[in-house]
Amino acid sequence: METPIKVLLVDDHEMVRIGLAAVLGTEDGIEVVGEASNGIEGIRLAQEYRPNVVLMDLVMEGMDGIETTRKLLELYPECKVIVLTSFLDDEKMYPVIEAGAFSYLLKTSRATEIAEAIRAAARGQSVLESQVASKMMNRLRQPKQHAAAHEELTEREMDVLRLLAEGKSNQDIADALFIGIKTVKFHVTNILAKLGVDDRTQAAIYAYKNGLAE
Repeated sequence: METPIKVLLVDDHEMVRIGLAAVLGTEDGIEVVGEASNGIEGIRLAQEYRPNVVLMDLVMEGMDGIETTRKLLELYPECKVIVLTSFLDDEKMYPVIEAGAFSYLLKTSRATEIAEAIRAAARGQSVLESQVASKMMNRLRQPKQHAAAHEELTEREMDVLRLLAEGKSNQDIADALFIGIKTVKFHVTNILAKLGVDDRTQAAIYAYKNGLAE
């Protein structure tokens, strides 16, 4: 006999939990091991029952579903979180997926669809609501915004760049930052490479154009 998939319900609406527990209780191979009304309780019950799958609401008092998902997966990365929500807005959908949610369903889903998503999660297969999948595809198709070159600089390289933009010599920079002149030269070389410029003058111009120096 196969070991049942242990499921934890985390939702602040009691009737939702009761309905889900009743429906899933009739499904072969699925066992609802606990119900939580908020994120903090959900994490506590997850520690107690070690569920394979968590059905997670997004909007809850106190710790919301996004933060609960993040903290839960930090503790139990092997657990699969299935978001079950009424919301499709980007402000909730993308953060919870980035937090590690495995699947994303709407509460309008049929009971059989939720049960199948649980079984799929246990097999390591994600299930996304069709509207969620469309949003994700559209986002992937959008041109990527390239980060500004100076965002690649370390904090120390930024310090060197600001002093360089003020016209300081390598020795002046070394004295100001209490580092060796060889270290300054090393930083300057890295700065020029990361900014894609040929010399100190161009680096200084870049710094002023991007508001990095006064």
